[in-house]
Amino acid sequence: MQTALLAAHVIIMVVLVGLILIQRGKGADVGAAFGSGASQTVFGSQGSASFLTRTTAVLATLFFLTSLTLAYFSIQSTDQGSVTDNVMPSTAVEVPAMAIDSPTDVPMMPGQGADVSSDVPAIDTAPATQ
Repeated sequence: MQTALLAAHVIIMVVLVGLILIQRGKGADVGAAFGSGASQTVFGSQGSASFLTRTTAVLATLFFLTSLTLAYFSIQSTDQGSVTDNVMPSTAVEVPAMAIDSPTDVPMMPGQGADVSSDVPAIDTAPATQ
């Protein structure tokens, strides 16, 4: 039902845009007064304006009705619950805590020796002279 209504809505929209684009504006009648051939149309000099205007009004009404109906269907199909009600409980992964009691318990990188302090340069504590 919704798919058929949506398809009709899109078709009405495309036809409505096309009808609006082929209509003449209010200032287009000035050219007909000076002998232009624009007044010689299939529908006559005023027939096309009233036919296109009525068709546009009918299609606009259908467009609004299909829009309201689609909005009503979308409200009815949604769940009115909260987003937080749908959260699934997560499974917590326990990570064992490492108890580091002394500096020797610190894990070493591969290739490092047990004596890391020999690799660290000494800090010069003497005052700098200029």
